[in-house]
Amino acid sequence: MKRNLLVFLIVSSLLGPSAVSANQRRTTPRATAPQTSAATATARVPDTRIQSRILQNGLEVIVFEDHSVPLVNVELAVKNGSYTEPPELNGLSHLYEHMFFKANRATKDREEYVQTIDQLGIVYNGQTHEELVNYYFTTTTPNFGVAMRFMRDAVRYPLFDERQFEQEREVVIGELDRHESNPFGYLSLEMNNRLFYKYPSRKNPGGNRETVHAATTEMMRLIQGRYYVPNNSAVVVTGDVKADEVFQLVTNLFGDWPRRVKDPFVEFPPVEHPPLEKSGGMIIRQPVQNVIIMIGWHGPSIGKDNPGTYAADVFSFILRQPNSRFQRALADTGLVTGINLGYYTQRNVGPINIIAQTTPDKARAAVRAIYNAIEHFNDRDYYTDEQLETAKALLEAEDLFDREKVSEYTHTISFWWASTGIDYFRGYLGNLRRTSRADISRYITTYIQGKPHVGLALMSEQSLKQSQLTQEDLMGDRKQNATTANR
Repeated sequence: MKRNLLVFLIVSSLLGPSAVSANQRRTTPRATAPQTSAATATARVPDTRIQSRILQNGLEVIVFEDHSVPLVNVELAVKNGSYTEPPELNGLSHLYEHMFFKANRATKDREEYVQTIDQLGIVYNGQTHEELVNYYFTTTTPNFGVAMRFMRDAVRYPLFDERQFEQEREVVIGELDRHESNPFGYLSLEMNNRLFYKYPSRKNPGGNRETVHAATTEMMRLIQGRYYVPNNSAVVVTGDVKADEVFQLVTNLFGDWPRRVKDPFVEFPPVEHPPLEKSGGMIIRQPVQNVIIMIGWHGPSIGKDNPGTYAADVFSFILRQPNSRFQRALADTGLVTGINLGYYTQRNVGPINIIAQTTPDKARAAVRAIYNAIEHFNDRDYYTDEQLETAKALLEAEDLFDREKVSEYTHTISFWWASTGIDYFRGYLGNLRRTSRADISRYITTYIQGKPHVGLALMSEQSLKQSQLTQEDLMGDRKQNATTANR
C-alpha cells in the first residue's frame, strides 16, 4: 500500500491522465483507503437507518438498511493495521489480509456451502489501512447467509497453509516492488518518515520487503491472537436486509467467538508520535516531468481534539473550492496547475498536507506564494461567512452522493468505526454545523501557522537546475523555520 494513501490520492487528482501515463499510477490491490473525497478523508453524515448492537463477547454489529436493490454487503472490520506494527512486524497486517480468504476449516472439511460459493456471484476483497483492516463480500440477498458463514469461518478458523502463505508472501513483495519503482512513492515515503520520524512503521500499512520476506505463519497466528478477536472487531452489514434478522444471524454465528481477556490496546498500546522539533526541507530527485511540492504537518487526533477534526474538514473544503482565495492566488494565477489541502482523520495523529503541481520555471515562486497564503489563513477576510456555511452544507450533501453506492458506504462506516467510533460518526453532522470561525482559527494556530513542518519537492535533476529551488525555500520563512515544537 501507499506510505500515505491520502497523499497519493491528492497527487492523483492533481496530476491527471497525462502525468499518470508518463509515470504509472501506483496501486496496491486490497490495501486502499476509504473511497471518500480524493482530497481529504472526512467523516460522513450518519443516517437514521444505521442501527448497532454490541454482543456479549464485545463484537459490534452495525446495520444500514437499503432496499433499493436486492444486494447485500457484509464487511468485517478489525482494529489492526500499521499503527499496531513495530518495525519487526511492519507489513504483516497487510500480509494477513492476503491470507484471509485462503484455506480455513470449512474449505478443509469441504462443507457443502463452500463447494458452490464460486457459482453464487459473490464478490469479495480486503483493504489494509493505518488503523483498520477490513474484509467484505457483496452478493445478492438470497446468498446473505452463505456470505456470513464464509466470513465466520475465515476469521475464526484460518489454516494458514504453508504453500499458500509462501505464494501470498511473494505477491505482497511484488506489490512493494511495484510501489518502490514509482517515483511518486518516494515523495509519500519521505514525508511519512520525516513527519513520524520516531515510529515511521506505524504509518506504513504496506510494510517493507525485509519484514514481509521474513514473515512466518507463526507470526500470522500472533496477529490473529492479538487483534482478530470479537472485542476488537465489528461486522457491518448494509443493503437489502432487516436489522433484526442480521442481529440474530450474527449472534448465532459469532456469539460463541471467545472474547480476548485483555484489550489488545491495553496490552499493546499505540505509540505516541512525538511532535516535530523543527521544520525541514528536502528535494527528491526522480525522473518526473513536472514539479510536485508537498508540505506536511501533524494534525489533530481523534479522542484528543475532536473539535479540531471538524474544523480541519470544513477549512480543507473551503480551500478546495475554485472560488476560494487560496485557489485564486495559486491556481488562477498560473503559479500551479493544481493544489489541494487535505487532513486525514486518524486516532493516532492525522497528517495535514498541502500538495501542489507546478513547472520548473515557476516552482520557486509557487513555493513562496504557498507560504504567503499560509500566513494569511487566519485573516478575517480569507474566507467569507457565506463560504463557511456553504462548506458545511456541501459536506452534508456530499454524503448523500456517497450513499448512492451502498457497497462503498459500507467501507466508510467501517473506517469511521475503527478510527473514531460510531458515536463520533453519529454526532458528526451536529458538530460540523456548530463549527465556527473561532474553531477554525484555533485549528490553524494549533497545527499550521508557525508550526514545525516538512517541505518536500519531487523533481528531475534538470528541473532542479532550472528552478534554482532550495531546501530553505521548501521550509518557508526563516522565522517559521526556527519554530520549535515547544512554541
